[in-house]
Amino acid sequence: MAMELYKDGNQVGTDKETLYMLGGAALILFGTGLILSNPTVRRYLGQLGVGSLLTAALPDLDRYLKLRNM
Repeated sequence: MAMELYKDGNQVGTDKETLYMLGGAALILFGTGLILSNPTVRRYLGQLGVGSLLTAALPDLDRYLKLRNM
């Protein structure tokens, strides 16, 4: 259980935990980008059919964005 620290009426403890959580999320996103930038990984994902799912979803996404801008 984390202890919340108070300094001049501000919550310092929870801000620090939020910073750690956002930093961890940024590291996960950066690591995923590094892995997916590898040509071998992209070739394996293409063989699994992940690329075809993305191209199939693009027309629907385009249609959604057009409707949203109206």
